[in-house]
Amino acid sequence: MEELLQQSVSQLKARFLDGQEPAPRGLLEALETDSRRSARELAARLRSRERINRAEGQRLRHLLKYESELWSQGFNLIAGVDEAGVGPMAGPVVAGAVVLPRDYKLRELDDSKKLDEATREQMAQQIKADAVAWGIGVAEVEEIDELNIYHAGLLAMRRAVEGLKTKSDFILPDFILVDARTIPDCAAPQRGIVRGDSLSASIAAASIIAKTTRDAMMIELDEQYPGYGLAAHKGYPTPQHFEALRRLGASPIHRRSYRPVREVLGLEPVQTALFDATPVISNPESQI
Repeated sequence: MEELLQQSVSQLKARFLDGQEPAPRGLLEALETDSRRSARELAARLRSRERINRAEGQRLRHLLKYESELWSQGFNLIAGVDEAGVGPMAGPVVAGAVVLPRDYKLRELDDSKKLDEATREQMAQQIKADAVAWGIGVAEVEEIDELNIYHAGLLAMRRAVEGLKTKSDFILPDFILVDARTIPDCAAPQRGIVRGDSLSASIAAASIIAKTTRDAMMIELDEQYPGYGLAAHKGYPTPQHFEALRRLGASPIHRRSYRPVREVLGLEPVQTALFDATPVISNPESQI
């Protein structure tokens, strides 16, 4: 320890704060009683990081509560499932399914709506690399209009489960955790968890996969149907999207069962609560 403390504060900072090297036993206590103000400030910053890391570790352990219960009951392949794209006026609804390794912890893993775009993209790549298996399911605009968005979302979820694949083969999960509901026609037992994307690591991972996949699709669709701003708002009912819809009319990927689209086309509204009200939103990133 004496040899360590002979290093300058800047050297210690480079190793233990900037370089994330674990502080050896006794270092923080020694820095806290050091006569140098910069040493005491470094100790305070290292203590703060310890508290943050401890809190994040506890959060991630709690995020595995449902999975841990199922692992203890003998279930191994636990799939989390979530969807993205319920609220938009255009584009498909996309679901993700993810089977995480046992006791998996990824720092900052959370509901995709709580993450910025760059963080979501990074986490999606990490999840795909780490997952035992992951899959994507899509329900197209025509299916949304035929079935309604609720049932189309369930269809996308079932397809995501059926598409679960390891690096070499498709798999069937032992148990399925779903955000808020359960999926028809799935053989595995299920549990719907209200706000599951904030309470289950597997569902949170699925929400990130679903959101990033759908966003990428909407960027591609923006090139096919320019002028609507799809790459920016991803099809959600923003003021810019309403203005473009009035100016350009409905494209083939606009959902004909949604009120604003029907109004542009001169069609009678669908008398269903799911479609009758389409709120204007200012921040598409906060939506499912």
